[in-house]
Amino acid sequence: MPDLLDDYTALNDPVRRREVERRGSFFIVEGLLAVEALLGSPYPVRSVLVTESKEGAVRDLLAGAGANVDPPILVRPDDEVVAITGFGFHRGVLASAGRLPLAAPAAVVAGARRIAVLEGLNDHENLGALFRNAAAFGVDAVLADPTTADPLYRRSVRVSLGHVLRVPWTRLPDWPDGLASLRAAGFVLVALTPAPDAEPIATLAADPPARVALLLGAEGPGLRDTTLAAADRRVRIPIAPGVDSLNVATAAAIAFHRLAHH
Repeated sequence: MPDLLDDYTALNDPVRRREVERRGSFFIVEGLLAVEALLGSPYPVRSVLVTESKEGAVRDLLAGAGANVDPPILVRPDDEVVAITGFGFHRGVLASAGRLPLAAPAAVVAGARRIAVLEGLNDHENLGALFRNAAAFGVDAVLADPTTADPLYRRSVRVSLGHVLRVPWTRLPDWPDGLASLRAAGFVLVALTPAPDAEPIATLAADPPARVALLLGAEGPGLRDTTLAAADRRVRIPIAPGVDSLNVATAAAIAFHRLAHH
């Protein structure tokens, strides 16, 4: 079935992989937990590539997903799967899923109380961990600026344990001017920054606004000056002297947790 295997062989060729990502027609999900999340998501499953040792577990998953989910299953020996994909970290199962059109930001945040807004996050593992944290602490939606990496990249989906398929997200294309639309919708724009003159997060958590949009920047540069200027409040997480900053996914988890109990 070369046409079905073509989705997976793209992983083995960086040029083809970038073309696939730009075209945006499908994405790859890795591991049983992430595939289980995929089966419960609105994303259509195109096919599943599985090693012989994992075939039984995958067929059980598909059987439990119901009659409406019946993708082709490609079963191959372990070494052949590695040869097809070009890497050995697939945990015995990969699935190809069709992408969906991105929803309008207004539709994604309608009814939300707490959202995360991402600027310039390009590390796929940080991005996946952030989505996992968002799911854990009840963040209602995630908006990404145009420069943030693809949340549906294979590594992001795997690190998120599939939660990127469950937490509503979309792009906020007009950046940073599009932040004004969130303020107009009733969100207070809160920028997370290590700047010493920012207010401690405990102050925000003690009396949180009804709707909060937490702005998070890339590890290293953080939020741009124009984004910080667009925020209504700037908040910091107090850390020990001599420590520059926290990993962005870690900082997000702390902030999500502090806001989750209110």
